[in-house]
This record gives sequence, C-alpha cells and structure tokens, in this order.
Amino acid sequence: MNISVTETREDTTACILCSRNCGLSVEVDATGFKKIRGDDAHPMSQGYICQKAARLEYYQNNADRLSQPLKRKEDGTFEEISWDQAINEIAVKMTAIRDTHGGEAFATCGGGGQGNHLGGGYLGQLRAAMKSYFNYNSLGQEKTGDFWLNGRLFGSQTCHITEDVEHSDFVIFLGCNPFQAHGIPNARHTLKEISKDPARTMVVIDPRRTETAKMADIHLQLKPGTDAYLLSAILAIIVNEGLQAKEFLAEHCTGFASVERYLKSVPVAEFIRRADVNPDDVYAVARGLATAKSGCVRADLGIQHSIRTTLNGYFEKLLYLVTGQFGKCGANNLHTTIVPILTDTDERNPKYRRSVYHKMFAVSGILPPNILADEILLAGEKCIRSIFVDSCNPINTWADSDRMTEAFKSLELLVVTDVALTETARLAHYVLPAASQFEKWEFTGFNLEFPVNGFHLRHPLFPAHGNTLPEPEIYTRILEAMGKIPKDFPVMKAIAKKEPKGTFHLGFLISLAAKLMTDKKLQPFAASILYRTLGSTLPNKGAAAAIMLPLSIVTSMRYHDGVKRAGYKGNRFTSGVRLFRAILRERSGLVYIRQNYEDVWSLVANKDQKIHLRIPEMLDEALALLREPVDHDKPFTLIAGERRAYNANQIFRDPQWRKIDKTGAMRIHPEDAQELGLVAGDQVTCDSGYANIRVDIMIDDTMRRRVVALPHGYAITYDNGEEVGPALNRLMPSTHCDPFSRTPSHKYTPVSLAKA
Repeated sequence: MNISVTETREDTTACILCSRNCGLSVEVDATGFKKIRGDDAHPMSQGYICQKAARLEYYQNNADRLSQPLKRKEDGTFEEISWDQAINEIAVKMTAIRDTHGGEAFATCGGGGQGNHLGGGYLGQLRAAMKSYFNYNSLGQEKTGDFWLNGRLFGSQTCHITEDVEHSDFVIFLGCNPFQAHGIPNARHTLKEISKDPARTMVVIDPRRTETAKMADIHLQLKPGTDAYLLSAILAIIVNEGLQAKEFLAEHCTGFASVERYLKSVPVAEFIRRADVNPDDVYAVARGLATAKSGCVRADLGIQHSIRTTLNGYFEKLLYLVTGQFGKCGANNLHTTIVPILTDTDERNPKYRRSVYHKMFAVSGILPPNILADEILLAGEKCIRSIFVDSCNPINTWADSDRMTEAFKSLELLVVTDVALTETARLAHYVLPAASQFEKWEFTGFNLEFPVNGFHLRHPLFPAHGNTLPEPEIYTRILEAMGKIPKDFPVMKAIAKKEPKGTFHLGFLISLAAKLMTDKKLQPFAASILYRTLGSTLPNKGAAAAIMLPLSIVTSMRYHDGVKRAGYKGNRFTSGVRLFRAILRERSGLVYIRQNYEDVWSLVANKDQKIHLRIPEMLDEALALLREPVDHDKPFTLIAGERRAYNANQIFRDPQWRKIDKTGAMRIHPEDAQELGLVAGDQVTCDSGYANIRVDIMIDDTMRRRVVALPHGYAITYDNGEEVGPALNRLMPSTHCDPFSRTPSHKYTPVSLAKA
C-alpha cells in the first residue's frame, strides 16, 4: 500500500475496543486517522458507533509503539536486534526448553485482543511445536464458567448463547450496563427503542443505578454477591405459581424434575431479604418473564466476576429455559460462528491433560489465569519455564499483579509479541513488534448473532510502522527456524498461482491434502502452510487471510442452507469458496449466513437434540445456599472493573485519550463519604486486606450504601511515566475466585477505606 503522507483517502475498517467491532468509515493519510464515523454499509452495525471509536488515533500513534525487535541485556535494558537474530535465538531456546523439560514447560498467554484475532489462529501452532496444551487468556478469567455450563446443557462448550434483545418484549439485563459496555447490537439505540415502547419491559439487576438502569422499568438494586439468592427466588416463584413452560420443557429438555425439586425448597421471602430488594418487583419480574410473548436475558461480568460465578450462570440460563424463552424471535438462542475461537474439552475424560500444580482442567481449551503464577512458581521440576505472550498484558490485566510479576521474572524465557511496550513486555527477554490492527489484515472472532450473522475481514489502512510484522509472519518464521515446516513449498505455490479461477482452488486443496496426509507431522501447522502457499497469491499482501478458505468451506459444509440463503450459491464446496472470495472482496464486511429460528435446534450438540437441565455439581452448590449463614455486611464492597465512558481495554495507553475521569475515581455514596469526612476529589486508601492502593473519589448517589466502584483499564506506565489511575489487580489475590472455574471475584471484593 503506497500513499503519500499528505494524500487523504476514504476507507472502511472496524472498531477494536469491544466485542461489537462496529464498522467504521474513515479518512486517513499515511500518518494516521483524520476522521472516523460509523460505516452505513456495515451489515451488522449499520452506521452505529459510540464515542470511544472516534479516539482510535490514540491507539494507532502513541509513544509506546514498538518499531524494532528488542532483546533484554544483563543490566535489564533493551537493545535493538534484527528479526533474523530474534527469531533464530528464540527458536533455539524454545527447542532446548522443550527437549530438556517437555511440553509442560511451555505456555501461551493471550492470542488476540479485542478485534485482534487473526494472529491467534497461528499462535496455537507454537504450542503444537512445543508439545504443550497450556493456553491462558482473558476469556479464562471471564467466561469459562459460562462455556462449561454450555457444554453440560447443550452438549458442547462451543455452543454459545446470544440474545435477541432488539426484538424482545421483556429484557433482563443481568450484571451488565449495555449503555457503556455495549455487548448488544447498536446498544444505545436499542435501549432507547425499548425504553420508549410501553408494550416492552426492561429490567436491570445491578447493585448500581447505572445508565441502563435509569432507562429501565424495574431496577433490582441488589446487594453485591447475592445474585444466586435473587435468581433462585425468581425461578422459585415461577415454579411455585406453575408458570414454567411445561410443553417446552417436555419437548425440548431433560432433567427438569431435579431442578424443580430444588426450586420447590427455596425460601423465597428469605432469599429476597438477603438480596435486599423490593419483593413486589421480584414477583413482577418472575411473572413478566414467564408470561411474555418473547423474553430474553443478557448477562455479563457483573455475575461472571462475582462469587458463585458458575452457579450464577446456571441460574441465568435456567431463567430463559424454564420459561421457554429460547429458540424463537426475541428470545435467547444459539448461534453459528465462522471462526472457531473455542474448542470442546471435557474434564470428565481421564485422558484429558490438566495443569501440573493445581490439576486444573481447561475449559474450551483455556486455562484460568488465576492459577498461572502457581504453575510457574510452585510446580517444581515440571513448572512452566517459558511463556509466549501475544497481544496481552497479564501484569496489568490479570489478578494478583505483584505475584504475577514475580512469576514472570522467574521464567527462563519470556517472549512478548505486541504493538506497544507494555508492562509485561518490559519484563520480557525478547519483545517482537507487531503491526497495529490497522496495518495488517485482521478479523473479528466475536460473531455472535442469530439468525443472521456477519463477518468482517479488515484490510490494512496504513503501511507497517517501523520494522514491525504481522503475527502470522512472526509465528511462521519461528516454526521455520525450529524446523517444524520447510521454508518453501514450491509445488503447492505453483499450483495456487496458476490455478484458473473456475476450479475453485480445487487443485490446490487436493495438493495440500496430499501433502498433509503423506507427512502427518505437518498437520498441526496447516495455517502457516496455507499462509506460505495460497497466501502468496492473494491480493494486497493478504496472505494471513488464507486460513479463511478452509473455514469458509467448513461453514458451508455444516450450514449449507443458511449460507445459500445469504447469497452464496452452489454445492457445499463451491458455495464455501464463493463465500471466501466475497470475504476477501467486501471491505465493509458481509452477512455469511441467514438461518430460521427453528434452526437453533440443529445447533444443540446433545445426541437427542435436547437441553440437559440437570447438572449435579450445580444442584449440589445450589442446595448449599439453603444451609449458608447470612453474610454479614463488610465495611465496604468493591465492584472492580466498572465500564465507563472513557475507559477501554489497555490498547489505549496514552491517558490523554480520556476527555473525563482521567484518574479513574472511585464512586462512593454521599452518606458514606460524609461519614468518612470525604469530599469530591479527596483521596482514600483502599485496602483489600491483601494489598492497598490510593485512589481519588467521586460522590455518586447511584451507588448502594457501603458499595464502591472502580474502573478497569488504568495504571499504565505510559512513555515510562508514572502510573495513572487505580491498579485494581494489585488488590486481588489469586485465591479470591470461584473455586470451580477459578474466575476472579472482582465484583465482590471486601475492602476498607481510609482518607489518605
């Protein structure tokens, strides 16, 4: 891509700041973004964006951008080195660690940040080369309890729920604030449409009167940590009043009798008292969801980062399953995906590998970050000795920052691939500079819609910064240096280059299959082989997108009718190739599948295509609620990781991007502030009993008494300066987590406050 510094042109791309990845129409020159607005042609977001997308220039150009591979010297400083030196030295050291200590000694962290997913399809090959099964990423501290439940209910952890909020008559937002966190299509427009329609009902369950709660018909402002009690009470009311969807449960579910026995034993009034909400509102929510023509539940980190996170998720799913609000317009549904970011792993299989120290099982192929420091420091001779970090900043964004730092400093080899010199990168032995998300081909893995689902392959907007490379090139070079794949595939390259368009890449795919069958050691590295062969023939240096050919064909094979409805005609093979070609061509993204609502049952993976409601582990934990003593009030409960107008994931490193809330102040109720002798702008020391941090405060009557909140995304040492904002993860010991999934309990952290 050759454009002059002064030439301005229009193009399209997508936002990279949350899972929605809204389409953007941009004006750029060679130096960066000049204008950013919503892309009307994007089939999913249709011109919608929030205020954060307009600030993406702060990501593209900032003082922490990397431009050359770095190697740590003995004095702790870095020296610039060539790519050849970096790749060769890393390959030699990785091979030595594997051959001496085995696959247990290696792990990967990350594998794609928000909207930065294409490289993750190549990173997994390094684990294969190292004979390792250990993959840690942020989904493992957010969503794996949810994935595990999906596996038990629907038959596979790759079955994932979406919410048809925009067509629903009765919506429950549970532990989420879509006005700020998004997570639903065109969030603010959708919320406005629901709130102004008298025939529709919006319910928010949240300890704070959030922006979304202010728009709601009913706000259940419960005590933090009481979600399981409140959800049990709602479900018990439904069953006690005979409002469960009897026909739906009989036709589509098994195991309801076990669930019903528990719900019949729930002391409804007592559980409502524990949650400290209005009983009349609880009954209204139960009856409203059960009798609505269409209802759905949208849940997020508010219950997934709290205590009893897995049990919370179980009850959340029972809300829409017991009421039959599933598999129809305006309800909860399963969905397809064109990019398989999850796998299916079952801890009940005795052959499945577990972590060395904690004996923890991976969910969807992901291990929880909360165990990582122990697996490095406490696992003895079989400890993790080498880690490859991709687009991830564990030191700042994973719990127990100080201990994580200690663990990472003890590694024999730490390699970080990233756009910026992050806090984690500063500890690395080697830092490999990646091209930014707007300097390379990229796609979004979070395609979560049903029945119409979209996909967006983003073309590069800018030349690569300095001597940076895209992740597929970096990982392919490492595999070549390790001797895992040849450096050239002349026969396949020639076939891919000369093959006529009308053959639908058939000759190339036959040659690739023959190569992988005759040399099975190459099979784990098919992504890089595609990259080096078919990729060399793709336009605009689009080699990284070569993996989309088999993924498109597999999608067509599995969901042929839906792919044809989206406009890709032909048999299962040729329609897949046509989809691939459209993905390469359409710069604003496309719809890749159109399904019918009844198709949701074909996505249920259980052999009987029924939902298995009885999960013994969850029912045992639910019964324990009946025996649990009342949890006495703490001095304060911290809700950590709140999403606000000007915080985002940590790819925004320059603090100047924030127009407001530059220090990430703590929200505190006016009466609590008065008791502590605080006024707005004062500082307090927030002490979790494990560590303490100093934070500014803001007075905010949207909070419950004795509850405070802090945002995520701060404590970045930008341009080697001082940290700005709360270093939340210093407060959280790795033991403060769900005992089952090891998900950190960020939304329920007892703290004490003292004026600083």
